[in-house]
Amino acid sequence: MQVLKTHLLVPSALLAFLFLFSSCSSTSNKGKEQSHNLSVPVKNGEFKIYVTATGELKAKNSEQIKGPPGMRGAQIYNATISDMVPEGTVVKAGGYVATLDRTELQTKLKEAQTEIDKIQTQLDQAKIDTAIELRGIRDDLINMQFAMEEKKLQVEQSRYEPQMVIQQAEIDLEKAARDYKQLGYKYELTQTKSIAKISEIMASLRQEQIKRQRFVDLSANFTIKAPKDGMVIYARSWNGKVGPGSQISTWNPVVAELPDLSIMISKSYVNEVDISKVQKGQDVQVKVDAFPDREYSGSVIQVANVGEQLRGYDSKVFEVTVRINEVDSILRPAMTTSNEILTYTFPQVLYIPLEALQNDTIAYVFKKEGGKIVRQEVLTSETNDNEVIIEHGLKEGEEVLLTVPDNAEKLPLKAVDPKIKADIKKRLKEEKKKRMDEALKKMNEVKDEYQPKNEGGGNVIIFG
Repeated sequence: MQVLKTHLLVPSALLAFLFLFSSCSSTSNKGKEQSHNLSVPVKNGEFKIYVTATGELKAKNSEQIKGPPGMRGAQIYNATISDMVPEGTVVKAGGYVATLDRTELQTKLKEAQTEIDKIQTQLDQAKIDTAIELRGIRDDLINMQFAMEEKKLQVEQSRYEPQMVIQQAEIDLEKAARDYKQLGYKYELTQTKSIAKISEIMASLRQEQIKRQRFVDLSANFTIKAPKDGMVIYARSWNGKVGPGSQISTWNPVVAELPDLSIMISKSYVNEVDISKVQKGQDVQVKVDAFPDREYSGSVIQVANVGEQLRGYDSKVFEVTVRINEVDSILRPAMTTSNEILTYTFPQVLYIPLEALQNDTIAYVFKKEGGKIVRQEVLTSETNDNEVIIEHGLKEGEEVLLTVPDNAEKLPLKAVDPKIKADIKKRLKEEKKKRMDEALKKMNEVKDEYQPKNEGGGNVIIFG
């Protein structure tokens, strides 16, 4: 009896196992099919088009802290920053900001002092030479005056001498008088010449002294101070931040800036593919990487007309300036921002994910219809980063596949009537022109807020 029960249990267990295996296999195949044919409904609602950009915060208005203005006059065209307060330091008006290396200036000071000493020696020598020369002429004048007096006595003594002797004495007196007069003229000319020579040397001396004093004054200005209260932000150049070890030049002497943090802007660069969508006056959502939980509103205030070929990038980019509407004390220059520029909003349209759209010679989707899957031709218009607008071919709530089914080439195609295509394309063209006119009108209503470029450029952030 026990053996009979055992024989009956074995077939029952086997049947139960086979039933369970069959059920699991069926469920697994069904799950695979559902996963492979993942679908989403066609949505109807607001559709926004954004251009995404990465930017860098800076103050809209700032006062530049520059190196000494007399560098060019001193023929010093570059100077190295030997010391500088840390970026972000809050300073008072007249407070210390930076020190420039004085090596070249000290060399010029020594050269100027050497030249002054040289000219001073020349001046002293000229004075001595002049004194000696004039003293010699004065002595000669005195001697000639005595000789002339002697000739007068000879004329007096020869009064009773023969006529020939008298004439000779008179001739000698006349000659002595003429020599005395000529020597007097020579003395005056020598004196005038000496005065001119000494004046010339003294002019050169004064010029070198002024030059040296200019160097001394410039040396004092090599200690750079803040023109007003504020936070020190390092200047930018094509070589990066200007800081200790950097060089400033006479044509770009900016060391740092004191920004006005009450009005902040975000400088960003847009790829040439997307720049046609961006215009002044467009709204922008701004997020700061340092504070991801905070969001700010802004607007485009400037779009560059000419692209730039920046280092390390194949395509050209255009500078776009966004003004931040809110004032927040935590915002600081040089912070990285994520800017979403809203280029247009469609209030009520049908749209699907980009993954659902297939493109061959026509645009189509795989749509579920009556328990089957068909290829449905669609007419599309604008896209954003994730979705595309459907102008014709689908209805709200219809299911479209996100992946291509296995038998895609065998599925029937539901085409759109050519006349409908032509009408929709014409309508889309008219609507696009209308949108462009509206955007142009809005752009013209926005006040031009020109932002000068950072001389020499700076550390730029490029986005795709």
